[in-house]
Amino acid sequence: MADVTFIILTKNEELNIKECLDSIEGFAKRAVIVDSGSTDQTIEIAKRYSFVDIYEHFFENYARQFNWGIDNTNITTKWTFRLDADERLTPLLCNELEQIMSEHDEDDVNGVTMEAWLVFMGRIMKHGGAQKRKLMMFKTGYGRVEDRKMDEHTILSSGTSISCKEKFIHHDFKNMTFWINKLNWYATREMQDYFDYMNGKNAHINAKDTEISKVRNKKFGVYYKFPLFFRSWLVFIYVYIFQLGFLDGKEGFIYHWMYNRWYRCLVDSKIYEQLKTNKPFEETGDLK
Repeated sequence: MADVTFIILTKNEELNIKECLDSIEGFAKRAVIVDSGSTDQTIEIAKRYSFVDIYEHFFENYARQFNWGIDNTNITTKWTFRLDADERLTPLLCNELEQIMSEHDEDDVNGVTMEAWLVFMGRIMKHGGAQKRKLMMFKTGYGRVEDRKMDEHTILSSGTSISCKEKFIHHDFKNMTFWINKLNWYATREMQDYFDYMNGKNAHINAKDTEISKVRNKKFGVYYKFPLFFRSWLVFIYVYIFQLGFLDGKEGFIYHWMYNRWYRCLVDSKIYEQLKTNKPFEETGDLK
């Protein structure tokens, strides 16, 4: 087993947690589940695995929940891994990670970034920029998730990161009702994150991380410069036509339309509502 502890946040993940844990069993030395009040079979399923420890903690946002897991679950392994319940590793990726951990045990490579095969409605989204790369594994003590309501990244306190060639699998779909509720929940958090950024909060939190800075500069320095509502059309046209999202079939149309057009329009609607009402932000809490 590799000298790595996985942190997995859960809330009613009975449809995902078994396949997630199966994919790391025999590879992970330990996995910690940080649950925020599941009422389904998530905990019962997780208890079947001898390498899993279960904790419960009230959910404020993803970043604080994950960082609580770092600080309060007694991680003693060399590496820590950020994994969502709807994500799975492949045997080829596990082999590559073992090699990386062996080769970079004592140097300043403190993080590993990975890219996903996004599976939506049972189909892999191969186009439209649906594949995102993120830092998922880091040497224990060197990684932390930045404290944002949305679009939070794992950042390193020092050292560098390298990239995996193999991809993990992200099953980003339970059913349409759940997915739409999740997008609505995300939209509220993204609206709040937008105003936080515009008011100077977290504006330069990752100035030293060039990759994250590039992404955030595109978002706040380019995308949000376009007019409300119009910009969601531009994103959809770009990903669906110019990034060939139409090649992903009916599933691709649903994904790209709902995520890049409908969701982005929903965020703008919540921004517009906030500008009109100037109401205090409500706590978004956990996704029900």
